[in-house]
Amino acid sequence: KELGPHKIYSYFECRCKKGSPFNEVVFFGLQYLLKKYLTGAVVTEEKIQQAKVFYQMHFRQTVFDEDGWRKILEKYDGRLPIRIKAVPEGRVVPRGNVLFTVENTDPEFFWLTNYVETMLVQMWYPITVATVSREFKKILAKHLRASSGSIEGLDTRLHDFGYRGVSSQESAALGGAAHLVNFCSTDTVAGLLMAQRYYSCPMAGFSIPAAEHSTIISWGRSREKEAFEQMLEQFPTSPVSVVSDSYDIFKACKHIWGDKLKDRVMERSEDSCLVIRPDSGDPTETLLQVIQILEECFGSSVNSMGYKLLPSYLRIIQGDGIDLGSIEQGWSSENVFFGCGSALLQKINRDTLNCAFKCSYVENNGQGMDVYKLPMTDPSKGSKKGQLTLSRNSDGLLETLEKGVGKPEEDLLVKVFENGSLLQDYSLEEIRRKAQLTEEDEVAPPPAQRGA
Repeated sequence: KELGPHKIYSYFECRCKKGSPFNEVVFFGLQYLLKKYLTGAVVTEEKIQQAKVFYQMHFRQTVFDEDGWRKILEKYDGRLPIRIKAVPEGRVVPRGNVLFTVENTDPEFFWLTNYVETMLVQMWYPITVATVSREFKKILAKHLRASSGSIEGLDTRLHDFGYRGVSSQESAALGGAAHLVNFCSTDTVAGLLMAQRYYSCPMAGFSIPAAEHSTIISWGRSREKEAFEQMLEQFPTSPVSVVSDSYDIFKACKHIWGDKLKDRVMERSEDSCLVIRPDSGDPTETLLQVIQILEECFGSSVNSMGYKLLPSYLRIIQGDGIDLGSIEQGWSSENVFFGCGSALLQKINRDTLNCAFKCSYVENNGQGMDVYKLPMTDPSKGSKKGQLTLSRNSDGLLETLEKGVGKPEEDLLVKVFENGSLLQDYSLEEIRRKAQLTEEDEVAPPPAQRGA
């Protein structure tokens, strides 16, 4: 009788870590990876021959399992005999819980389970971006409600400026789409296209016409006023954003916007408001000074919560070093939109949420065995044991049951992939509904490492 494993069962989680600012994660991005890389006939004779040559050159010995891959081609027409169960995309899950499991469906191909580990662990990226973005949303919601009495327009309050700050087009697409789970404001076109192609959303986010530094400084320093004026003339009926710190943000606000172009600014409406963008200096100090200068020039009103508000035709976008410290100075968050670049899409890694993929169960000759790791030098890297289910306990909280003791009918993990076929196809609209903030989210303490 042939010895050796016949089933390998592995799982993915974002492990708990003491002192981490993130207590829960947003599950997102698996559908893209499945559609792009695993669905359908992904094994072909041409690929087998290419891999055979490649790995012979790479390892300088014969290690490539040519027979195994050809059997998949012959037996399953190149479709992968594995099963993946996962949390529905958009669901918010406390850290330390199983997020998806992978197992082979044919005993002959037990080795496939962890063969796909490397690619599937890249789930750390969209999960982390979606989670960080949602934490920003919690903080913005808290301050917006406190200073205005409402969270109206919250979905537009954090703009994705991260396209140029990421490592690749695919990173921009996946990270940009992850941000769109929580917001609908972005300049990262790749993320919009991913949401369109893989999540059935014709247009997931929006932007407004905006000047960048080159479109201002190309007029020359002496003609900064004319550069500003051209933006107002070119976009008279829509909101327009003008970066105003090319030379001196404070003089620009006081002497150009607040004097020479004051009448042009005041004739605009809420639907065609001017959005002034500071982009340098200490963000907290600069933002507050800019608001104060604009108040001197254009006045302000007091809203129902007792916070000061600039005229509706005038707003600010803070896209450099996000900080909400100005809320303590008596200003409503309604005055400011925020932008985030590399801090949202790039200033993260797999350890931000301690993402891990581990084998937890094997079968040898029909005998099941729970397996795990528990390093003496770092017990926090210990893994879960056995077959896993995600369910709600008697208090209604999510928990992972190990060692196969969970009830299948109560398992919140959904079968999303089996034998080369995608079994669930979530729309971004569904995902957004699952990821929505709750009342408890608005009072949760913000992550210590970010000011949002």
